[in-house]
Amino acid sequence: MKYMLIMRATDEAVEAYKEMPFEQVIAAMGAYNESMMKAGVLAAGEGLTDAAEGFVVDFSTETPLVTDGPYGETKELFNGFWILEVSSREEAAEWARRAPLGKGSFLEVRRVTDASDFPADNEWIEKEEGWRQEQAQRAEQ
Repeated sequence: MKYMLIMRATDEAVEAYKEMPFEQVIAAMGAYNESMMKAGVLAAGEGLTDAAEGFVVDFSTETPLVTDGPYGETKELFNGFWILEVSSREEAAEWARRAPLGKGSFLEVRRVTDASDFPADNEWIEKEEGWRQEQAQRAEQ
């Protein structure tokens, strides 16, 4: 089963990371990523740019409203993610505990849905399976 580890941090944690030598941050994250790769559990993972480079699409109005970042008051920021392929919720939690994150940072861990979570006879679920196969074939080329 797959789990997504969603890296979140408060504004204070983001500022604290800015005080750390960049090479130290990269080395810690690199070692963590390498340990997951060697264990065969890392399916994907990416960091994100500063919130000031992003934008929000707000669907609370009739026409969706696009607002450039940083967007309003931030209490926490989504900074990156990992997707792990593990055997259990407990294993996902164990890998999450090992993340090299400091005070003010936390990981939200959520299971990624799969085909078994949806009705097998649904037209769109069947189409999505076909799309995934097409993507896999393109990736092999």
